[in-house]
Order: sequence, then structure tokens, then C-alpha cells
Amino acid sequence: MVQDNRRVSVDIERKWIRITINHGKDEEILKLTLDEATNLKEQLNSTIEDYLQRQNIRID
Repeated sequence: MVQDNRRVSVDIERKWIRITINHGKDEEILKLTLDEATNLKEQLNSTIEDYLQRQNIRID
């Protein structure tokens, strides 16, 4: 995924899921266990679903 000056990549590294986030000159590396990665996936899905539902709410 690339957005402006930000890039996110996800790889498998032995027993870890490695997430690398580059933004400008900075780089963050997260190494998650399979359980942590699964939990993150569920949280992201829930947050995205909530975000999409909030877009549909009309405030007068």
C-alpha cells in the first residue's frame, strides 16, 4: 500500500508477521505473532466497518 510518502508492507518472517511502515525518512517495523496479527486484523475490520457506517449517518 502506498499513499503519498507513506508505504506499508507485510511479510512473513519465520514465526512472525512483519509489518514495515515507511513515512518520509522514518521507518517503523512491527513483528507480530500469528495471534497478535489475527487480533489486529479483527480490530481493523471492526474499525473500518464502524467508519463506513458512520459515513452513512446524516447529522442535521
